[in-house]
Parts: sequence; structure tokens; C-alpha cells
Amino acid sequence: MPKLVDHEERRAHIVDALLRSAARDGLHSVTMRSVATEAGVSVRLVQYYFDTKEKLLLDAMTRLTGRMGERVRHRVRATGAGTDPRGIIEAVLLEAVPTDDESRAFHLIHTEYAVLSVTDRALADQAFLAAPNEMEAFLAAHLATARRAGDTDPTVDPHREAAVLLATSAGLGLSVLLGQRTPEEAIATLRYHLDRAFPTTD
Repeated sequence: MPKLVDHEERRAHIVDALLRSAARDGLHSVTMRSVATEAGVSVRLVQYYFDTKEKLLLDAMTRLTGRMGERVRHRVRATGAGTDPRGIIEAVLLEAVPTDDESRAFHLIHTEYAVLSVTDRALADQAFLAAPNEMEAFLAAHLATARRAGDTDPTVDPHREAAVLLATSAGLGLSVLLGQRTPEEAIATLRYHLDRAFPTTD
């Protein structure tokens, strides 16, 4: 009896090969052939599951974003932040700092993808582009909760502060990738800013 093919497993295998290749050589260097080589399969098989390189990249970004979302949830649980806005916000922002191979790969690939999508509209997937807005709204909601509880300066605008926090964390993450500062220095800077945003938090 012929062995049944698990198509989802095979797709995941190909996507993981792309992510490994992109983390090592850069997203700009990825081709259908290079992914096939990395995965140990034929180019024809890659093309069978992904009609175009753009579809392969979009699937890879969806998978990568899902992984990082789980990392954020795990960090929140591990810190015991519960419903504490400061703890939740800090846990989310700390994932913007590349501290290990997986988070470094995420930030490197995510940054390259964003830059490529500016000039290649075929890559400008709306779901991907919506993610930063969703994260900003998530942070703003927790900042608003903290303001109502008196844990932040009452003059702080939750939406503007959320935008500042995301921009700060993204910039610090990039500075770590570039070797401008260490992950520890980036984390200390993030906490410095959060201490200013939450002056009454012990």
C-alpha cells in the first residue's frame, strides 16, 4: 500500500527551509531553487505547493509571525504578569530584542520582508501589514487600563505612547542586529522608558 503524503507537513518542511536559508543568507537571496536545495527536494515539488515565490514568502511570514506570537504568549505566562498592564507590555516589547537564534531570525527576516514589500507590491500582504496596527491597538488598550488605574501619568495618550513604544522597540531591535548595542543594553533602554511611562509602578 503506498504511503499517504502529509501535504501540510511537506509544506511546512519547505517553508522551514526558506526560513533557515533567509536567516543565514538573507531574504533577498532566496529563490525557489535555493529553497529546494535547502529542503532536499526538487524545484518541481516546491512549485507544486507554491505557484510563485511571493506565495512561498507570504506563507513563510505567516508561519514566522505565528511562532513569534506564541513566544510572546509564553513570555507573558512565564513572567506571571497576569493582567498587569506594565508586565504585559514589557513582555511584548522584549520580544522585539533579538536575544537568541530564533528571535534574531524573526527580526532579520521580518525587517527584510517589510523593506522588500515597499517596492514589490506583490509581497504587500494585507494581513502582514495589519499586524503592526493590531499590536499598536493591543498596547494602547493596556496603556489605557493602566491610566485608568492611576499607574501612568494621566496626561499620557495611550495611542501615541503605544506608537512610541513600538517604534522604540523596533529601533532597538535593529540596533542589536547591526551590532550597535548588545541585547542587554537594548533591554535596559526599554525598561528605562517603561519606568518613565509607569512612574508609580514598583
